[in-house]
Formats: sequence, structure tokens, C-alpha cells
Amino acid sequence: MEQFGREYRRLCAAAGASPQEAVLRRLRESDGARGRLDLAAQSLSLQTCSVLGRLLPGAAPFTALALGDCGLSEEGVRLLLHGLCSNTTVKSLDLKGNNLRTMGAEALGKLLRQNKSIRSLTLEWNSLGMWDEGFSFFCQGLKANNCLQRLDLRNNQINHQGAGELAMALTQNTSLQELDLRWNNVGLLGGRALLNCLHSNKTLKRLELAGNNIPGDILKAVEQALDHNQDREAILSEAQNQVNILSKEVLSLKDEKNKQFMDFVDTVDKQKEEKARSERMSEARVSQLQEALDEQYSIMNSLKTKLQMTEAALALSEQKVHNLGELLNAMKQEQNSVAECHFRQLQQQKQEGANREGKLLHDLSAAGEKNLLLRNRVDELERKCKIQQDQLFQVKQDLTDTTAELKLRAMQAEERLEMEKRRFKQSLEDMESVRVKEVDRMTQHMEAREHSMHNRIQRLEAIRTSLEEELSQVKAAALTERGQAEEELIKVRSQARLEEQQRLEHLKEKLRLMTESRDEAQNCCLKQKEMVAEAQAKAKQLSLYADGLRRRLDELQQDLNSKEEEKVTELNKVKVELQEQIGHLEAERAAQDALREKIAALERQLKALCSNHREALLDKEGEISLLLEKLRMKEAEISRVREEEAQRASFLQNAIMAYVQGSPLGAHSSRR
Repeated sequence: MEQFGREYRRLCAAAGASPQEAVLRRLRESDGARGRLDLAAQSLSLQTCSVLGRLLPGAAPFTALALGDCGLSEEGVRLLLHGLCSNTTVKSLDLKGNNLRTMGAEALGKLLRQNKSIRSLTLEWNSLGMWDEGFSFFCQGLKANNCLQRLDLRNNQINHQGAGELAMALTQNTSLQELDLRWNNVGLLGGRALLNCLHSNKTLKRLELAGNNIPGDILKAVEQALDHNQDREAILSEAQNQVNILSKEVLSLKDEKNKQFMDFVDTVDKQKEEKARSERMSEARVSQLQEALDEQYSIMNSLKTKLQMTEAALALSEQKVHNLGELLNAMKQEQNSVAECHFRQLQQQKQEGANREGKLLHDLSAAGEKNLLLRNRVDELERKCKIQQDQLFQVKQDLTDTTAELKLRAMQAEERLEMEKRRFKQSLEDMESVRVKEVDRMTQHMEAREHSMHNRIQRLEAIRTSLEEELSQVKAAALTERGQAEEELIKVRSQARLEEQQRLEHLKEKLRLMTESRDEAQNCCLKQKEMVAEAQAKAKQLSLYADGLRRRLDELQQDLNSKEEEKVTELNKVKVELQEQIGHLEAERAAQDALREKIAALERQLKALCSNHREALLDKEGEISLLLEKLRMKEAEISRVREEEAQRASFLQNAIMAYVQGSPLGAHSSRR
């Protein structure tokens, strides 16, 4: 405020005028007040008004300006109001008791058109209604204004024409809430005009009309219209609060859904990582098994080379035996005994081979049974996968049904909204537009949910296909391992049989040759004993090899069992994940049902409000019709009373004239 005082002095000095002491004193006094400059009851000169008009544009250091009873001239008022046109801080202006006329009214109309900050305007004890042109300019400015909330026009000599212009301005104004027209000359016609304007003006809450010669029924109708505006404002505020609450709930639901989606994405990533780890482990195991098979193949090759070497040695020995056949013939008797012994040994070896073959067949039957069990388990897994596919298909169908129901309900809600829009008046258009926007948002939100659910279903189908591929791969690996084991067993059997046949043929030839000579028979017997020892060693090696193959089969069986256990665990995990996803889907469905119930409750509330509003409108229309009938009856009664009073007055006048003429005073005057 000190800066404002300094600027006032500077401008006064620049204009060559002395500043008024009263203004300076009020500026100093207003330093303690909070944003108020009180210059009431101070006679302001024209130069002071021009200086203040130059200081007021822009931002002033006060929000309230009091200029009541200052005796301002027309030019001074014009200068002050011209400065306030571009002011952005003054919110309250008091100009009571300044006898404003045509120029002042025009300046006020310009102020109301251009100023966007004044909320309260006091014009008490002026003469704005005496000048029709000036008051019409003022009303035009009020019509264009959208920020003024309180207007005081007491004691301004406003007649019914001015009230009509003011009513026309109020039909276009959407910000004025309080209007004081007490102690004017509005009359019956002005009161009707103001009552008619309240049908289109829904923001005016208070209208004072005392002392205007307005009938009581019009005043009551005005009060009812104002009460209706207040009720409408309360309903709109409640509806806005409900809309805000719903928007907050929708935002919270969106946040929850986003969190659930992020949690689901995290779980999917973890599952992918676990699958990658399991694939790596399976690859490592497969590589180990391949290395073991390579080692077995190398061992088989070494055994084949050894067999070839032994066959070559046997061919050389056969040639030697053929050469010594003559010596063996001489020693037939001795060789028969030896042959019997060898025959017994061969029978024992045959029995041992048969026992080994029986054991191998028993192992093969056990392996076949295990393979059948594996096949049964694989079939069970496939059945479970089919069941899960059926469940997924059912979930898809449920989703499609819910989406269709939501779309149908959205269409029905839109149709209802359109019908209600046609039936409602201007008082409920804002609420309906807000509700339509909310329904559009909800439909968009539901479409986004449907899109996310389709994406989840596609991901689950991809996971299912990957699991089926892994199952097929494991089946193929098991079949290949089983074929390899059977081929190895067949090879071992064929080799054992060939070796036994070869041994029998060699022994028969040796028996024939050993009968030729006795001398060389001993040496041959020694050699044959060595060969038998070698054959026994070979048989032992073959038995050890068969034991190794059995161990290998056991290891392969254990690996198969471990793989089956892993498959079962993975399938259990997939089942648990599917159950969790189904639970999430059910939770989302419950949330959707809750939202539907909320929407239905809101629609019921809107219907109830609409029905109440319609009933209130019907009641008020009935009341208005009753009031109009009462007005007509009262006007008829007033006309009848006036006629009776006129007749009575004429009768009284005639009687008085007759009395005067018949009195002695009348006779005396007639004599004169």
C-alpha cells in the first residue's frame, strides 16, 4: 500500500495537482487492513479520480474498494471505472450513494463486459433506473458478464421497464447468485418478468424484492423458483461428488489391475527362466548319455578285434591239428574218455548259457512292463492336457459371454441415456453428459481387459504347445534308448550262439584228429587245455560284458524314472499355474460383477432422481396452475371491489351533494 501511495503522489505531482490529504490518510489507515481501500464519504476531486484511474489497471494491492457517498461526478466515475476495466485483483466494489446517471451506467456496463475479477458490486442509493438508455447499457453488460456473483441495486428507482431489461439480462447470465432490488418501483409487470426469467436462469439463489409493490403470490412464486434453483444446485453438487467418487474408484481399480498384470508378467518370466534351466539340465544329461554310449561302442569294437584275432589263431591251430591227425588215431581210447569229460563240460556250459538267456529274457520282460507303464503315464498326461485344453476353451467361452453381456448392457445403457436426454430439461443435461462419458470410459476399460485376457490365453496356449513338444521329444528319446538296448541284447545273444557253435565244431574236429597219434595227443591236449582256459576267460569276459549291459539298462531305467518324475513335477507346476490363472480370472470376473452392480445402482439412483425431479416438476406445475387460478380469482375480486367502491363513492358523492344542498348553509349560499 505504501508503494501505491508513492505512485499516487508522483502522478499528482506530474499532473500539477496537490494530493488530497483525506486520500493519503485513508491509504495509511488501510495498511493495517487486509486488502481493503476505504474511501467512503470522501469528496474526491476530478484530478484525484483521474490519478486513481491511472493507478488501478493491472494488479492493485487491495481486493476491495469502497467509494460510497463520495459525490462523484459523471466524468470522475467514468475515469475510475475505465481504470477498473483491466484490473485483476479487485473483487468487491462499493459505489452506493453517488447519484450515478447515464454516463455512469454506461461505464458500469463497460466494466461488467471487460472486467473478469469483480465478484460483488454495490450500487445502493443511485438513480440508474431513471435513465432508460443508461440502464439498458448496464443490463447488456450484465448479460455478457460471467464472473459477478452479488449485485446490490437497492433504491435505484427501477420501474417495470427496467425490471424487464434486467430479466432479459438474467436469462443469459450464468454467474449471478444474489440480487437485491429492494425499495424500487418494479410493480406487478416487473415482478412477472423477473419470475419468468427464473424459469431459464438456474444459478440465481437469492432475490430480494421487498418494497416494490409486487403482489404476495408473485413473491411466493419467486421464492419457490429460488428454492428450486437451490435444490438443483444441491443435486448437481451431490452428482458431482458421486462422479468424483466413481472416478477415484475407477482409478483405484485400474491401479489394482495394472499391479495384477505386472505380477502375472513376473510369474511368466520366472516360469520361462525355470524352463530354460530344465532344458539346459536335460541337454547336459543327454550329452552325458551320448558319451556313455560312445564308450560302449568303442568297447564293442575292441571286442570285435579280439574275436578276429582269436579266429585267426584258431585257423592256424586247425592246420596244425590236421597235420597231427595221424597221431590222434592211435590215441582214440584215451581221447574218448577225454571227449566224455569235455562233453560234460560243454553240457554244463550250455546249461549256464540257458540260465543266462532266461535271466536276460526276464530282464527284457521287466523292461517291457516298465515301458508299458511309461506309455500309460504318457497317455494319462495327454488326457490331462486335453482336460486343461477343455478348461481353457470353457474359460474363453466365459470371457466371450461376459464381453457380449457387457456390450449389450452398454448398448442398453446408451439407449436409456438417449431416452432420458430427450425427456430431461436443461437442468439435467450436464449430469447425463458426464454419465455418458463414464460409460464410455468403462467400455474402453472393459475392452482393454478383454484384450489383456486374450493375450494371456495366447501365452498359455504357447506354453501348452511347448510342453507337448517336450513330451514328444522325451517319448522319442525313450523309444530310441529302448531300441538301442534291444539291439544290444540281440547282438549279445547272436554272438554267444555263434561262439558256442564254433566251439562245438572245433571240439568235434579235435576229437577226430586226436585219434591219429598218442604222442602228439598229449601236446595237443595241453594246447586244447590252454584253448579251453582262453575260452573260459572269454566266457567270463562275455558274462562281465552282459553284467555291464544289465547295469547300463538299470541306469537307463533310472534315468527314465527321473525324467518321468521331472515331467510329473512340471505338469503339477503347470496345473498349479493354470489354477492360479483361473483364480485371477475369477477374481477379475467378480470385480466386473461388482462394477456392474455399481453401474446398476447408479442407474437406479439416476432413475430415482429423475422420477423425483419429474414429480417435483409436476407438483410445481400444479401449484403454478393453482396460483394462476387464484390470481385470476383475486383479480376478478379486485375488479368487483373496485366497481363496488366506485358505486359507493358515487352514492356518497350524490348523498353529500344532496345533503349540502338541503342544509341551511346550502340555502344561505343559494340566497346569496
